Amino acid sequence: MATYTAKKGKVERAWWVMDVDGQVLGRAASRIATVLLGKHKRIFSPHVDAGDFVIVVNAAKVRLTGRKLEDKTYYWHTGFIGGIKSTSARHLRESHPERMITLAVKRMLGNTPLRRAQLRKLKVYGGADHPHTAQKPQTLSMKPLAKASAPTAKAST
Repeated sequence: MATYTAKKGKVERAWWVMDVDGQVLGRAASRIATVLLGKHKRIFSPHVDAGDFVIVVNAAKVRLTGRKLEDKTYYWHTGFIGGIKSTSARHLRESHPERMITLAVKRMLGNTPLRRAQLRKLKVYGGADHPHTAQKPQTLSMKPLAKASAPTAKAST
């Protein structure tokens, strides 16, 4: 029997909505990264973008454990000489709460050409409202999803 390999044009994508109000940042980002990669599906292939769309709401209410709100620092470089910049997690949460989740998920995905396509399927909103109700998203919880049956490959005789 032949092993099934996902094809680029034949992947069916679902929409999921995850409320991160009171959830720990790292655990939520790990769950989101798994769904974006498509590892929850039986047709997972590391070289094909088989993941689903994920909508994250209440990003401003995500929880950080310990003293990370004061101690955690985000760094970036402007591209100019001596252009290293930094900000604390508290300031980032107040100014751009969606960026905190996006960075956590981005750093959990592999540094490959597929990462850009996978991150395009991540929609993060600071509040409880989102404009994607027409896609009829299902609720995503922290529990693992049940894997749907894989398409059967026809054996050549």
